[in-house]
Amino acid sequence: MASVAQPGLSAPTVSGAHTGTKKRSGLLDWITTVDHKKIGIMYGVTAIFFLMVGGLEALLIRTQLITSGNGLINEKTYNELFTMHGTTMIFLAVMPLTVAFWNYIMPLQIGARDVAMPRLNAFSYWLFVMAGLTLNISWFVGHAPNQGWYAYAPLTDLAWNPTRAVDFWIVGLTISGISSMLGAFNFIVTILNMRAPGMTLMRMPVFTWTTLITSILLIMAFPAITVAIIFLMFDRWLGTNFYAVAAGGDPLLWQHLFWIFGHPEVYIMILPVFGIVSEIVPTFSRKPLFGYSIMVYATCAIAFLGFGVWAHHMFTTGMGPTANAVFGATTMTIAIPTGVKIFNWLGTIALGQVRFTTPMMFTIGMISMFTIGGISGVMHATVPIDSHHNDSYFLIAHFHYVLFGGSMFGLIAGLYYWFPKITGRMMDEKLGKINFWMTFVGFNATFFPMHFLGLEGMPRRYYTYGEGAGWNFWNAIVTFGAYILGAAMLLLLFNVGQSLKSGKRVGANPWDAPTLEWATTSPPPEYNFAEQPIVASRDPLWAEKYGHGDDIPAHIESPEIVLGPNAGDDVHLPNPSFWPLVGASGMFMMGLGFLFENITIFWLGPLAISALSIVGLITLMWGIFGWAFEPTGVEGLH
Repeated sequence: MASVAQPGLSAPTVSGAHTGTKKRSGLLDWITTVDHKKIGIMYGVTAIFFLMVGGLEALLIRTQLITSGNGLINEKTYNELFTMHGTTMIFLAVMPLTVAFWNYIMPLQIGARDVAMPRLNAFSYWLFVMAGLTLNISWFVGHAPNQGWYAYAPLTDLAWNPTRAVDFWIVGLTISGISSMLGAFNFIVTILNMRAPGMTLMRMPVFTWTTLITSILLIMAFPAITVAIIFLMFDRWLGTNFYAVAAGGDPLLWQHLFWIFGHPEVYIMILPVFGIVSEIVPTFSRKPLFGYSIMVYATCAIAFLGFGVWAHHMFTTGMGPTANAVFGATTMTIAIPTGVKIFNWLGTIALGQVRFTTPMMFTIGMISMFTIGGISGVMHATVPIDSHHNDSYFLIAHFHYVLFGGSMFGLIAGLYYWFPKITGRMMDEKLGKINFWMTFVGFNATFFPMHFLGLEGMPRRYYTYGEGAGWNFWNAIVTFGAYILGAAMLLLLFNVGQSLKSGKRVGANPWDAPTLEWATTSPPPEYNFAEQPIVASRDPLWAEKYGHGDDIPAHIESPEIVLGPNAGDDVHLPNPSFWPLVGASGMFMMGLGFLFENITIFWLGPLAISALSIVGLITLMWGIFGWAFEPTGVEGLH
């Protein structure tokens, strides 16, 4: 049997990608690329930029609260900062960082040469960029969103919020939601249709499984917030009354629609990290993942149950004892499949030959910090406890242990783990370990004392507090912890930059990992694999190298990945394209047109449409038609 494609094999002839087209280089190549790997890198770089923006907003918030009666930031600016901090971190940082890994790693893990719809993939990225621009332009025109990232009615009513602040939030999140939905459809089609021969669903890496399930979650959850935002748009722009009590509307309708999206959104952010951890733990424990099938079923169970717990965010809204009891019970139930994952990771580590590399240290940090956040989450399934902690800093501590201690620790672990694959260079391990301990100490110093502040009665969202409240000490500790955490993020960026410049060069599989992305060169060529791999094991590289796998008898010594019969055939790749950027720019202009009116079309009633919106619509349609009639340069990809 032949072995899997390795760096020494000659490259195939690449056709289609540049048939009749001069190969582009430099910035133009990145702007027009439809290569899933370059799009993944662009997602990552852009998301890290917004992570730094959101982090700066957090540091300003914490500096304001370092002592009582501080006048550094006024109430208006504080409201804008915490609204934009939450919105930026969720929609412009954590979610796009996961999409960066989906784009780069998932097609390699399934043995594909690209995603199913490369230009749609590029369109999704450019829409994400336009969403980020829309939200942050608001700072420069004095209308930054100020209603909280949850946008509860009636805080968003024109009577209470007459500026364009909420409108920027509406337009930005609408564009972001379209981007997420299009990307999710693309990933689902890719995973279901483009796996390498022999890679059955139950041979897929867990990271690919979480990509699939999270993409399904996106498609099912985002319509709810889309409907909520459309109702809010109609209330503000057309004078309807979906959320206006005086006219028979119901503000709680917003909360139900928002949290039907909002709680699955928590799993949209954490399930991909579960997949990353499930790749790192076996690699550095030198053991196949314990309970692979149970891990897959548990992931499916979390996704399913995640749609039945949304109202635990609303225990204090007066739903009544029956609804509170039901949602409290479902919240406790979802802890079961989540706990299964924790024990499966621990079962993999147990008796393993554990190597405490930087990725493994961040992974162990993620498991421990997420467990703390999960335990405090189960506490809030008990209605009286939730009612006591509601709108206090205890909740801030809880969800940051889940979303930073869980999501960000896992994403940083993934960056250290896959950096050699993406760049062909190792990140500095010494700096990486310092980075871990700074992050670990800074994170816990920032968020653990918030439990105490919450129990002492400090409300969330307050921009200042009095000297007599007794909160000065813990707020000072929290703020100094935030400064340490900020320094840790800067050290991470320094490590990335230095490693790109002078990091140790590595081969295809420096970690001796078991999954298929490590079978090709580091970084991979444009065509990913010189020849089509055929998979016969759940851990194919270990099965080939060591002669056994998790689902085949240990005495079998033949390699478990073989090459297909068409070695040397041409590889067809899609042409680069301007049209995704053109279409996304059109949607961006349409959105801005609703925010900056200058020409009103009166027959549309109270809705004012500007010339910029009309130009944007024309540009969007031009991009779609250009896209539709552009030669793809590839057979079977559109």
